[in-house]
Order: sequence, then structure tokens, then C-alpha cells
Amino acid sequence: MLASHPRAENSSASAPSPMSTSPSHSLPRVAIVGRPNVGKSTLLNRMCGSRVAIVEPTAGVTRDRVSVPVRLPSDDGPRWIEVIDTGGVGIVDRDDLGPHVESQIQTALHAADLVLFVVDVRDGLTPLDQEVARRLRGLPIPVLLVVNKNEGRQLEWDVDVFYRLGVGEELFGISAQNGLGLHPLYEAMLQRLPGAPSERPEERNSMKLAVVGRRNAGKSTLINQWAREERMIVSEVPGTTRDAVDVLFERGGETFIAIDSAGLRKPSKVADAVEFFSEARSRKTVRRADVVILMFDVTEPISSIEKRLARYVVDHHKPVILAANKWDLVKDLSPEDFRDYLDKELPGLFFAPILFLSAKNNERADQLLRLGKELVEQAAYRVPTGELNRVLEKALEARSPSSRGYRVRMRYATQAESSPPTFILFVNDKNLISKDYIRYLQNRIREELPFAEVPVRIVLRDSSDEFEPKT
Repeated sequence: MLASHPRAENSSASAPSPMSTSPSHSLPRVAIVGRPNVGKSTLLNRMCGSRVAIVEPTAGVTRDRVSVPVRLPSDDGPRWIEVIDTGGVGIVDRDDLGPHVESQIQTALHAADLVLFVVDVRDGLTPLDQEVARRLRGLPIPVLLVVNKNEGRQLEWDVDVFYRLGVGEELFGISAQNGLGLHPLYEAMLQRLPGAPSERPEERNSMKLAVVGRRNAGKSTLINQWAREERMIVSEVPGTTRDAVDVLFERGGETFIAIDSAGLRKPSKVADAVEFFSEARSRKTVRRADVVILMFDVTEPISSIEKRLARYVVDHHKPVILAANKWDLVKDLSPEDFRDYLDKELPGLFFAPILFLSAKNNERADQLLRLGKELVEQAAYRVPTGELNRVLEKALEARSPSSRGYRVRMRYATQAESSPPTFILFVNDKNLISKDYIRYLQNRIREELPFAEVPVRIVLRDSSDEFEPKT
């Protein structure tokens, strides 16, 4: 069985990768900082116009740096910047990840061109606000003081007290929740970021890779290897990553977007709203991706979590790579045996290539990128109509569908879409063709045409439905 998957190789040795890393950040960076629960993630979501970061009334929801390109309106026309949401300064994390969160904040500050220091007018001036201000004094970049949750005239009188912090070139009273007072803030930001471009840097050719799997499978470790920096917090604590975080990086002059997602757990064990939203974002990453990397720890048995993810990937017809992580810890199992085990546990992904790697040791991490590019090319291929009909007619001759005494005839077939490859088959009666027979045709298409390792979608139409399919 392994012979049909030539990339399922042992990773005991890893050749040096010819790919080089030279990340380019063409957008000015703005870091949002402040103590926990002052509305930093709400402000980020308001700026980009969608719920990118999880917002939930629990201190310490954000842990990793959440970085998003944002189009800011201004009197001189829109400008593009990159906004970085950070965890709360001084957070007491229930999983003892406070030091990791602090490290992420410091990294964001060092990379930023401008800082938004967010405080909460309802809570007034707090000792932790003063601690954040102390850390920001002396930074060689501009700081703007943003007084959030400023809804109503009564609260406006309490804004001026924050001048006592002694930090920030200007003070802005806003409501991120309601969108109040943002225009003056945006204008002040862009005045201090004269290099902000009017058009977003081209990212259409950036392949999106969604890394999904259960908790502690090594997803964040893999993305940190790609990024060549600690973009994601790595910890033995399960469930460290909560948001779906986009990480833009380069290899060999090409840009990639890796989407780290929260590790899934059994539905009966979802503990709170934060985990619920994390799982919803994990599913969204699959839908956004060009290629899904289903990552699992080879030292653990396949569980219902991987099976659930596999079904979701198959249902959405996404190219997928089976990433067998921590292969360096396996001593008594061959790649062939493990592939056989996977095919039994995840039969719907029998066509998917597998790669054995060690994210921690950076073994074969870059090979995932090359393999992902190959799958994208397969999924984008368009087959000539004549060749497609030849393959399907040959398949029909080899095995006719069960028709309960009726003769099934295929009028013609055409490829309607690519990515995923979608084929419309016009037949005399689509009700005579079973799901098993559709799977048979999908497998014949993979065997005869250059779609060996990607999902293939077949849509049946009665020939009387419409004479010509829409393409």
C-alpha cells in the first residue's frame, strides 16, 4: 500500500533544505498592548471588520500574537498597516503561561513601528496600567494612549485622568465595541506611519496552509520552525493556542501563510466559551486553506478527534497532508506499518500523502511546503473534456453501476471547476448511481488523471436537467 504513496518515507535523516528564509514585512506594524480585559482584541476586530481575535469576558483569552493586515480609512484615502494584538500585560494565567505571554508582548513591541496603549475608562487608573506605562516609557517609537469603553457623556469626564500615566503622545477616548471616536485615532496613527501604502501588498499567490490536529500534536512548534521565530507559544500544557493565528513567512522568494489553530478535544470535554470559539475557528481555518495539514502525534493512537477532522476535511474537499509528527520517538514501527494503520483508521483519506517528521528537530518541516505546492498544482489542473470522457467511458465498460434492471447511460462529462476538481456527469437517471459507484469513478479519475493525491468531486445531473453545464 505504501508504494502508492512515494512520499511516505522514513525521516531518520534530514537533508539540508535548499529553501532560504528571508521574511519581508512591507506593512508598518502597530502593536496593541495593555493589561487584561481592556478591549484590545475588540479594537483589533473593529479595525479589520471581522472577528479575528476571540473576544470573551475572561482575562487572558489572547496568548499568542495575533497579526492582521488592516485597511484604515483616512481623509487622504485608505492606507494599509499590520496590527498585532497581544496578551494582557501582567496576566495571571490559569495554565501558568504568563511568562510565555510576556515574551510574546516584548517581541511584538520590538517589531512595532507604533504602539496603542489601551486602558479601560470604566475601571479608572489602576496599578497595572501604571506598570504598563512604566514599561513603555523610553521606547524609541511613538505611543498613543487609547481610553476604551468610553460610551456616554458621563464617562467622558473620566478620560483626562489617564494623562497622569505620563506616556503617549496623544490621548484618544473611544469605544471599540460601538466604533465611537475611531476616526481621529486612525488619522493620528497614519500621521506617524507615513510609509503605510494605499494598496495591500499582493498576497494572492501566498499558499495558505491550515495546521490542524488535537492538542499537543506539535502544530505551534511546526509553525515556529517555518517562521524561524517564536510566533506561537509552545508548551506542554494542552490547549495553549486559542485563536486561529495567521503567520506570513517566506521560502525561496515565495510567501506562505501558515494558520495555526487551537487543538481540538472531544466535544464532551469542551470546558468553556473560549474553547468553543477556539474550535469554531479551527473549522474555519480548514475552509480558508488551500492545503490542510492534519497533524498527529505518532506516539498516541488515532482518536475520534482525528477522525472528526478527517471527515470535515473530506466534506470540504480540501487537499490534505497527513503529518506524522514525533517520528524520531518511534523505534519499533515502520512507515509501511503506520500507513496501513492510518488507512484503517482514516479510510476517507487513503489518497492523501503522508510525511514523517519531527517538528521539534526541524526534520522535514520544509518538505511539507514543497508537498503542499504539489497538491495545489494537482487541485488546479483542468483536464480536457475529451480525455475526461475517455477515462469515464473506460470505467463504465470495466464496471457498470448496479441499476436494478435499468441501463445506466452517461451522456457526457465535463470539468466544471478546479480547486477542488469538480466534474459534472450527465446521465439518463442519476438515481440509479450509488455512492459506492461514485467512489469507484473518483478512484478511476485519480488513477488515470493527474489528481492522484487530492479530493475529487463528482456531481450527477440528469441529462434533462440542463443541456449544457455552467462552467
